[in-house]
Amino acid sequence: MFNRIGLYTMLRREVQRTFRVVIQTLVAPVISAALYIFIFGSVIGTRIDDFAGVPYISFVFPGVLMLSIINASFSSASSALYFMRFTRGIEEILISPFSYLEMLLGFVGSAVSRALIVAFLILGVGVLFGAVSLVNPVMFVIYVAAVAAIFAMLGIIVALWAEGFEQLQVLNTFVITPLTYLGGIFYSITFLPPLAATLTRANPFFYFADAIRSSMIGYSEANSAIGAMVIFGLVASLALLVTYLFRIGWKIRS
Repeated sequence: MFNRIGLYTMLRREVQRTFRVVIQTLVAPVISAALYIFIFGSVIGTRIDDFAGVPYISFVFPGVLMLSIINASFSSASSALYFMRFTRGIEEILISPFSYLEMLLGFVGSAVSRALIVAFLILGVGVLFGAVSLVNPVMFVIYVAAVAAIFAMLGIIVALWAEGFEQLQVLNTFVITPLTYLGGIFYSITFLPPLAATLTRANPFFYFADAIRSSMIGYSEANSAIGAMVIFGLVASLALLVTYLFRIGWKIRS
């Protein structure tokens, strides 16, 4: 039987943890996003012609939002699980009547919840700058949740692997951040030479940004079918991997 009460309790605890450090978890990403929007939209964007029928600020806004939800979901899942390992709190989860799938849903669900809160707060900031349009709100929520789930599960894997707090940022610093900035969040691949455009299309982060952008302004530079396969394929693959790691007790059973 599905443990709804236990899952709800786990989700509520992690959401409450988010609001206990609201400056770090919610205010900081909103301020960072506002600075990005101001610099790339109000300052630089005024000197750039409209692109794809929308102002430049509206074109880059989905990328700014994606950057924030990636950081929010990754840090939420990685810090939650790492500190559970560090304080031995993970043992309470292991002896509770949770299935491995329910453990996954608890960690990922709380990270996705935090990412969605951050996303809607940043949407509010974008409205103030006149940068927001939502041509497909349902797909926007779906894509934000899917991207957040991907990085929540990557955060879980890093939290299982890490032996020290500083190692939690290794993947973020050396892989996630570079690939994010090279994934077309601030520019169109039509501006790139052919080789660079081909390399960008091989970057999965390009499809994350493009999917969110298409749901917001209705403009897409990627093949939508390929983008959906990349995003939801990663969700399924990472879910299977994390469930397997929980099942074998990697780094969480002594």
